Amino acid sequence: MIIVCGEALVDLIPGGSPGDWRALPGGGAANAAIALNRLGVPAPLLCRLSRDHFGRMLRAHLEENGVDLRWAVDAPEQTTLAFVAFDDAGSAEYTFYASGTADWQWSPVELPSETAGACVHVGTLATVLEPGASVLRSWLRARRAETVVSYDVNVRAVACPDMDAYRENARGWCDVAHVLKASADDLSLLFPERDPVEAAQALVEEHGLLLALVTLGGEGAVALLPGQEPLRAAAPPVDVVDTVGAGDAFIGAYLAELERLGLLESPAALEGMGRDAASEALVFAAHAAALACTRAGSSPPDRPEVEAALGKAVS
Repeated sequence: MIIVCGEALVDLIPGGSPGDWRALPGGGAANAAIALNRLGVPAPLLCRLSRDHFGRMLRAHLEENGVDLRWAVDAPEQTTLAFVAFDDAGSAEYTFYASGTADWQWSPVELPSETAGACVHVGTLATVLEPGASVLRSWLRARRAETVVSYDVNVRAVACPDMDAYRENARGWCDVAHVLKASADDLSLLFPERDPVEAAQALVEEHGLLLALVTLGGEGAVALLPGQEPLRAAAPPVDVVDTVGAGDAFIGAYLAELERLGLLESPAALEGMGRDAASEALVFAAHAAALACTRAGSSPPDRPEVEAALGKAVS
């Protein structure tokens, strides 16, 4: 089982006329949980959902997509809002209204005590914004010997503009995690003096990570295993509508393949992963992310769609 931990928020997307905004369900963790469920992997979402209108909308959206909400906290705080703008290439830029909102107010009693045999995927703002970030890190640090921890750094400089603090926070999470997922843009912000893939390789070596995944946009993706040469997968050519949720579709697809292969049952199982399995999962994830880019907003593909795309690529 893969437990996804983090935020479920509302993206406000520009509409067809000035001043017109559409409210759409979002949040890195929520998107990743939906991606996993659409790929046939049950993935409960460990989150805090507001009782307000937007929180009820999020709950309904998650349930409609088959997400198990057994650990979703009924939170009195308001829902986090993210205003989204797009550049000419379809890349998203965010402005967050997140002060005191539901997603970051974790307390230890709200977290499950048993995670053995599961993988926990955590990331984005939930790993940065206090007071919840420290609570989540302590909870997972105590369980990392028996639980695979996957961490998506997903830098949002607008929410935490102090890159020195962000860098130290990311390094702290790399000490807890077994798997790191980052985009080239994330790594360029955190380590501007280094090539992104080289920066990820250094994190693997310095923090004892078992796997690092780097997405490179139109140039594909890279998987890094300890002491080995990088594995690369090309980005399938698609007509990009926008990139919202593409990274979440990518990590959801990669973890779904590792779960299918039984590699997430324990850190020892993941440590035994070979290059072939890592490479096949990378190609699968690259195709899932590409399909997500062909749709407006976060809408990850299901397994038949990814397998059909892979079939076309082979033929």
